[in-house]
Amino acid sequence: MKKFLCIIFVLAFSSFLGQNFSISGTIKDAKNGETVVGATILLKEINKAASTNQYGFFSLSAPKGKYTLIAAYLGYATITQEIILDKNTSLNISFSSAENNLQEVEVTTKAGNENVKNAQMGSVNLDMTEIKKIPAFMGEVDILKTIQLLPGVKNAGDGNTGFYVRGGGPDQNLILLDEAPIYNASHLMGFFSVFNGDAIKNVNLIKGGMPAQYGGRLSSVLDITMKDGNNRNFQVDGGIGVIASRITIQGPIVKSKSSFIVSARRTYIDVLAKPWIRKSDFKGTSYFFYDLNAKFNYIINDKNRIYLSGYYGRDKFLFKSEEDNFSTKIPWGNASACLRWNHIFNSKLFSNAALVFTNYDFSFIAQQQDFEATIKSGITDYTAKYDLNYFPNSRHNIKAGINYIYHVFVPTSASAKQGSTVFDLGKKISLYAHDAAVYVSDDWEVTSKFKINAGLRFGNFTQIGPFNRYKKDFTGKIVDTVTYRANEVVANYNGLEPRLSARYSLNPSSSIKASYSRNFQYIHLATISSVSLPTDVWMPCTELIKPQESNQYALGYFKNFKENMFETSVEVYYKTMSNQIEYKEGAQPSDNVYDNPDNAFTFGKGWAYGAEFFLKKRMGKFSGWIGYTLSWTWRQFAEINYGQKFLAKYDRRHDASLVLTYDANKKWNYGLVWVYGTGNRGTLPNGFFLYEGSLSNDYGLRNSNQFAAYHRIDVNITFTPDRTKKLEKRRQAMIEEYEQQGNDTASIKLTMKWLKNFSNSFTLSVFNVYNRYNPYFIYLTRKGDFTNGTLQVGAKQVSLFPILPSLTWNFKF
Repeated sequence: MKKFLCIIFVLAFSSFLGQNFSISGTIKDAKNGETVVGATILLKEINKAASTNQYGFFSLSAPKGKYTLIAAYLGYATITQEIILDKNTSLNISFSSAENNLQEVEVTTKAGNENVKNAQMGSVNLDMTEIKKIPAFMGEVDILKTIQLLPGVKNAGDGNTGFYVRGGGPDQNLILLDEAPIYNASHLMGFFSVFNGDAIKNVNLIKGGMPAQYGGRLSSVLDITMKDGNNRNFQVDGGIGVIASRITIQGPIVKSKSSFIVSARRTYIDVLAKPWIRKSDFKGTSYFFYDLNAKFNYIINDKNRIYLSGYYGRDKFLFKSEEDNFSTKIPWGNASACLRWNHIFNSKLFSNAALVFTNYDFSFIAQQQDFEATIKSGITDYTAKYDLNYFPNSRHNIKAGINYIYHVFVPTSASAKQGSTVFDLGKKISLYAHDAAVYVSDDWEVTSKFKINAGLRFGNFTQIGPFNRYKKDFTGKIVDTVTYRANEVVANYNGLEPRLSARYSLNPSSSIKASYSRNFQYIHLATISSVSLPTDVWMPCTELIKPQESNQYALGYFKNFKENMFETSVEVYYKTMSNQIEYKEGAQPSDNVYDNPDNAFTFGKGWAYGAEFFLKKRMGKFSGWIGYTLSWTWRQFAEINYGQKFLAKYDRRHDASLVLTYDANKKWNYGLVWVYGTGNRGTLPNGFFLYEGSLSNDYGLRNSNQFAAYHRIDVNITFTPDRTKKLEKRRQAMIEEYEQQGNDTASIKLTMKWLKNFSNSFTLSVFNVYNRYNPYFIYLTRKGDFTNGTLQVGAKQVSLFPILPSLTWNFKF
């Protein structure tokens, strides 16, 4: 540990040239005790500012003197305080909500130019209040759908899981929930995310110039922070929608000292649909999902705090045919837990230690009479990490840390039995690996105009035994087996990952930024595009599978207008990716019986480039943004498409979005979303030929066909009743009632407190307003006979959702 701290002190040596004092502390919401992430603290006289980290901690250094300290964050009243800095000072700040729009404008004006000031590129911080105003599918607030409205982030259309950032695949995004990786972030094949908006506090997306503290993925980081729980008062939030309901309960365990939050959600699609499908082709089919979030935190003292958080979610698809005596069960989902300890050494040094568990698993179980077949896959991680945040002075923000993960992979495991007879399909395949990393970075304000964020990350990945490597001859027959004992090294990889971003301020409202980042990814997701269920297989690096590597270059111009009311930016990027992974032509995940899973893969390279345009109105009754991306995404594999380069299936030349919200008054709020994207790509037959008397397809080059463009409009209207008059009327009625009964007013006060805290709203959402039939997939039809010249071939499009209205009742007390 001493050597580790020395690295920090050496990097910050220049900070000790003059005597500075520091002011540090934690910023919280006065109403519920939640820490505030990303709040700005400014010393007005010297124009030096700092921001709170993800735990609400800040530290700012300045020479001895008298200062005006301003603390500000969007939606809260600005706090102005005179301080005398003649020693290291601790100051905890509590924010109160802004009382009116004018005050909110003042807050935003003073703390709204982080996008121009920061050296970080491609970073977007979204507040849950903002997300909840955006129209959502079937009224369910969705974080993943919201980030897909940002430039550079794409979805693959309705019914597809994952999102794609700057040409990367869905496995190249690091999704964190309270520091725990989430490997499958979608319910219902991508229509809903696993994140319950009532339990989430903050969402941060980084799509370029990834800081050194993040690693293991090539494209982006989606860092999601759960609420800590109200440590002032008990609170219940919930909502009842057309297909799902949710409830969140939070409150103090020891007031102002410890708190909890529990949030649950479940769909009732299975219950609602059952009467309608009894006489249809879907008879016997059932599907539902549920998830549970929980968190506990305890403030030991001003310098120590612990958190324990967890998530558990499951999708379950069931089918049963009594006529055929056949049934299928397909459950899949995530589980995670994280224990964290925050410790403040002093006013300049903050630490976070964490132990993390995460699991994703998928199962397919089929039964017919006395025969049963099972296929399973999944991944489990055990993580230990330690991070330090050091603030030597107002010009430096140094971060350093270590991270270790023990991976257990189950690529695909098959078993079958009939009665008491068990079929030999080989042993369950489990792969094991150590994944370790160390990093250091410095966010350094070199001058008032020039700022850099420089970091270096070193990672080491080792696949270990027990493991059997099957050796095959040219016919595919196993001729030898190499056996590795437990903990014996099978394959080892390591690499340095430099990260650098820089900002040059042209004036207080505009800047130019540039960044370069190299990333390694040691785990991979292999996807069969023809399979619609979440059967994607996670694989580690092996002696055959090399680490994915990316190098990304980006350049951007950032400009704010009208005292930071409007944000604008233009970013261009170029990214190369090596050791990309795909299944070989004709390969399936079930081919792993008596074989190594990595024998089914082929490897290639990819590259992507484009430009992103963004305009956002940040405040006022009318707010929202416009985003547009022009991009190209290429792939090339020696064993696919005859070795020729091809456009990726999720390549979209044009991708645009419009997001608008309007707060008409305290009662009415309106939202609108419009999206447009060039159609996805696929491979369709160019013609047909007879082979041994059968008609066969003659397919064209990979992804040479482009489907119809995707576009739609969603709207919502939220009505929040004004209960002021009703509350007063109810209070008077209760007073009269209790006076007649001769009781005191203590119970009146208690009841009125509950009624005053109660609020509710009704949201009417309409998905796909103009009933656009967007393509889900294309299939071919044939009529006639090829031999007599009457064959007619057609292509038909399958779409999922027409116009869909929904109504949700939300409540809070």
